[in-house]
Amino acid sequence: MAAARPRPARWAGNSEGAMAAGGEERLLLTQRLKAAVHYTVGCLCQEVEEDKDVQFSKQSIAAISEITFRQCETFARDLEMFARHAKRSTINTEDVKLLARRSSSLLKYITQKSDELALNNMEQKEKKKKKSSAAKGERTPGEKEAALTENEDSNMS
Repeated sequence: MAAARPRPARWAGNSEGAMAAGGEERLLLTQRLKAAVHYTVGCLCQEVEEDKDVQFSKQSIAAISEITFRQCETFARDLEMFARHAKRSTINTEDVKLLARRSSSLLKYITQKSDELALNNMEQKEKKKKKSSAAKGERTPGEKEAALTENEDSNMS
């Protein structure tokens, strides 16, 4: 009689197996993310090589990739701590601005983009509000004011 094949940890019914599967999945995701960072750094280095007529060794690209990945991990932990300190579970733009505070040019850029996004969001909300009120046959506050003025003008004549 053949021995029963052990089930992989991710299928095990105990929490230890589930943790092993979670750790395994996390490791795979981390490896994929590191590979993506390495690829992106390689592409950026290639652009610099063409633009500045310099060469990057494979070791220097790997070192830049590793430093970049570690810095991003630090940023992620800091952002998480900023949100947690504010008793929030969601990271928002204020957390990102706080993270960028040491680089005035980065902070200025992030603030500018944040303001642009906020303005776009307000415009989208206004458009939706106008569409929904038009669909219901309602008038917007500006249209109501124009209608009142029109009524007053017709009453005067």
